[in-house]
Amino acid sequence: MPDTAPAPTRTDDAQQTVAQDAQGGPAGARRPAGGDRPERGGARSGSGGGRRERGGRRERRPRERQRQEFEQQIIGIRRVTRVVAGGRRFSFSVAVVIGNKKGKVGVGIAKGTDTAASIDKAVRDAKNNLITVPMTEDGTLPHEVRTKFASTELVIFPSKGGGLRAGSAVRTVLEMAGVKNAASKILTRSKNKYNNARATIEALKLLRP
Repeated sequence: MPDTAPAPTRTDDAQQTVAQDAQGGPAGARRPAGGDRPERGGARSGSGGGRRERGGRRERRPRERQRQEFEQQIIGIRRVTRVVAGGRRFSFSVAVVIGNKKGKVGVGIAKGTDTAASIDKAVRDAKNNLITVPMTEDGTLPHEVRTKFASTELVIFPSKGGGLRAGSAVRTVLEMAGVKNAASKILTRSKNKYNNARATIEALKLLRP
């Protein structure tokens, strides 16, 4: 009687199939782990791109340079010491000349603990003391003037076509006023620039068109 081999059992295959069904199908049909993460990452990148786009839309406007109405020049800075009960206190005294070179000029002086603050105060003081200088068409003075301020005595007279012949703070004041042809002479030995500038202002006040 021939031997009959037992029929092969498919228990292992069935178990493997059941395991695949429990895991959601064969390995090839499985969803990648964290399948939603790339979408979230894509949304983030998109939002980042939107931010860059919004940032790119911003246009920087060039700052308009404001032209100053008056030019200014410092004619003197002094360090002042005051002795008080608690000791010594230091401050700065600044003298400034401002003008538009079109007939307006002023001199100011101020004190402060800081040079920058003192300059600002002096400029404000000069603006409060502006005067208008009458001039002829060729940029000279209409007539001669003579004045005295403190220890400074000077004379200013017109000079047609001779240029500006003046020194020290007198020249600075005349330049800021826009005077192109004039001459001056200090009759005293005063070397105080502020007094010389103030004397020039007092002399220009005496001009009549």
